[in-house]
Amino acid sequence: MPGRPITLITGASAGIGAALADVFAAHGHEIALVARRAAQLEAIADRIAATGPRRPRPHVLAIDLARRDACDRIEAELAARGLDPAIVINNAAFGLFGEAARLDRAEQLAMVDLNVRTLTDLSLRWIESLARHRGGILNVASIAAFVAGPNMAVYHATKAYVLSLSEALHQELKPQGIRVTALCPGPVETEFQGRSGVPGGYHPKALARSAGRVAREGYDGFRQGKRVVIPGSHNKVTAALLRILPRGVAIRLARRGLG
Repeated sequence: MPGRPITLITGASAGIGAALADVFAAHGHEIALVARRAAQLEAIADRIAATGPRRPRPHVLAIDLARRDACDRIEAELAARGLDPAIVINNAAFGLFGEAARLDRAEQLAMVDLNVRTLTDLSLRWIESLARHRGGILNVASIAAFVAGPNMAVYHATKAYVLSLSEALHQELKPQGIRVTALCPGPVETEFQGRSGVPGGYHPKALARSAGRVAREGYDGFRQGKRVVIPGSHNKVTAALLRILPRGVAIRLARRGLG
């Protein structure tokens, strides 16, 4: 027996994930917030619940997505609460700044596990449910997806995967009424910068957007069934240039920082 439709958001304790929770909740979606930090999730759930008497308090799933059993635990927790994923938003990810050969190999492999493996699992786990609710998948990639990135080589590679997967699923799942959108923001001032070790001033200021603006444009693009959403005119131009410039030139430009 299908449960209540839910919008599942990973990496929801701060930044773009928290902003997406605000936007989707404001448009009437019942939300399930997933991240490892319970206190931050509870605070976001309280804030959303306080914005309107008819707005249900988001469900909090304090689960570390770096764990190998994280996706199984999410599925079990949703089933126990009688919740049925209608929309899956894969936002959880991290990056590392520095030359790949000098960075910790285990950390870089953990990045691949979270940014690629977990995202793929959650994208494919509830296809029947997404089709039943005429919902979809919103995967947060980056304009880093459009070019190889020296100083963040593995991160750029993971985001290229996210973009490629999302674009393919957009085509494959459309006949089932499932929307799939890749959200490709440029630099956003969030905890991501500190976690990844990106130095201040590394990203061009013209590419920067707030988490709130990225979330709003992501929501609008997803509702419109867009395949790819790139927030901000400067980022749209940058992504277009990266596609048409000679590959070597684009890679050299990427050393200046994209997102």
